[in-house]
Formats: sequence, C-alpha cells, structure tokens
Amino acid sequence: MKITSETGDRADKVLARHFPDVGRRRIAELFDEGCVKLDGRRARKGDRVEAGSVLELARAPVSGEALRPAPDLAAAERLAILAERPDVIVVAKPAGMPSQPLRAGELGTAANGIAARFPECAAIGDDARDGGLVHRLDIGTSGALVAARTEAAYRALRDAFSAGAIDKQYLAITDGRPVARECEAPLAQRGRRAAVDHTEGLAAHTTFAVERATAAHALVRCTARTGRMHQVRAHLAYVGAPITGDALYGGAPLAGLDGFFLHAARIVLPLPDGPLVIEAPEPERFARARAACGL
Repeated sequence: MKITSETGDRADKVLARHFPDVGRRRIAELFDEGCVKLDGRRARKGDRVEAGSVLELARAPVSGEALRPAPDLAAAERLAILAERPDVIVVAKPAGMPSQPLRAGELGTAANGIAARFPECAAIGDDARDGGLVHRLDIGTSGALVAARTEAAYRALRDAFSAGAIDKQYLAITDGRPVARECEAPLAQRGRRAAVDHTEGLAAHTTFAVERATAAHALVRCTARTGRMHQVRAHLAYVGAPITGDALYGGAPLAGLDGFFLHAARIVLPLPDGPLVIEAPEPERFARARAACGL
C-alpha cells in the first residue's frame, strides 16, 4: 500500500489522518515492526514527511474485532484454572506462553486459551487484545493471571491495580542474594528492557525476603507494590541478584534448563464480597531449577 502525503508532517501523523479509526498504538506498531518506508527507506514515526513524499506500508494497520483473541483449545489445555467465579477467573500461565496476542490472528497465548473456555472474556478490555486480562505476565514468567468476565469487574480490578491495591507476590531464583530488602528505583522502558532512570522513570517499589540461600543462589519472595514493565526482574538486578537465566538483566544460565525463573505465586484480589486469595503452585520446571540450585 502506498500513500502520497499532501502536506508536510510527522510520518505517524500522516498515517493517523489516513486511518482515522485506528489508535496511536496500532500506528506505532507499524513503525516498530519495520512495516513503513518513506521514499524507499525504513521510516521512523517521528520522521518528517514532505508534501509529495510517498509512504509505503507492508500491511495495513488492524483494529477492532480483528485484534480480539480467537479461541484456541490447544492453549486452553495448557492453562490450569486456579479460581472460577461469575465475575473473574484466575489461571496458571506456564512459562513460555505470552499473556495476549500482539497481532491479529495470533494464537497460543493465555488470552486465546481463556477465550476458548470463557468466550465472554474476549470482548472485555480497553485494548481489543486484552481478552478480559486485567494485567499481564512476561512470556518467561509463570503463575497467577487474572481475567474479568464482566465489564464491571474489569474496571474495578484495573483501578485496583493502578492504585496499588493488589497484593502480588513472586518467587524468584536468583544469582546471589539481594543486597537490600527493598528497592524504590524508578523505572523507564528502554527498548526491550526496563532501566533505572531517576529523571524520567516511573515510581516502582519492590520488597525482597530471602527464603533459602546457598553460596551461589537464593530463593527470594518478592512483593511488587507497583506494576511496571519487568519491575521484579529489573529491581533484582539493581540490588545485585539478577534472576537466574535472565540474560536480559545479567542472569547466568542454568545448565539443562532454558529461560529464567520467576513465578507469580500469590495474588490477593479485593472483590466486593471480600478478598480472594489465590496461590499458584510452583510448576515442575521451577521445582527442578530449585533442586538444581540446591534450594
């Protein structure tokens, strides 16, 4: 698809005018994925487009119904139900499974599996890809993942997450022990990573409690008071104990086991009829890693 600009402006604004029903996030994805060229070269969203310049799109942006998670029975079979209520469900997501699809038609995510078992969730969320999810876990993180079955529950839980009213505890296997019991370093997204940034970073707060330790590793219970991208991973690295296997943040690999070892072990949801406490059992992969580390 080719678009000829009639007036000068930023590349992302030109596309936004051409696709008025598509949100800014979908437009930004085109640039992030390298799908936009300006006069034959890869374009960035802030590039200046002169009148008469040509923008080439490898694909049109998608929005609305096309982005909703499609039911995927194979993904559903990989999810264990930890709690099922008329207003909310909690599943145990395995490590290696994305929380939600990133593009139209993608399968294999937790949201796809939830849509197969609870079809009403697929239509719930601020982002069409949410599929009812009120938060997300990294692909490599296992454990408790919460989805709303009603719009009212979605809004209430999203507000509770934003207000820091959700108790979230993680278990992490780390290289060494944290040198602090808590970390309040502000975090900013820098590409694929979260970086400590005391000027532009957003407030983030994590506490640490070492449950077991050897000379080389520790089993650390982490309580995340906020919900920044990669918060626990970045904060553990900042206090000298990167998660084992987390190469993005300096963790050393564990022989015989791929990936890193972070498990969303406990979550407490403030529901209208009282707190709902969910414990997510350690998956077999995490238990094998603990044994390999002497924990």
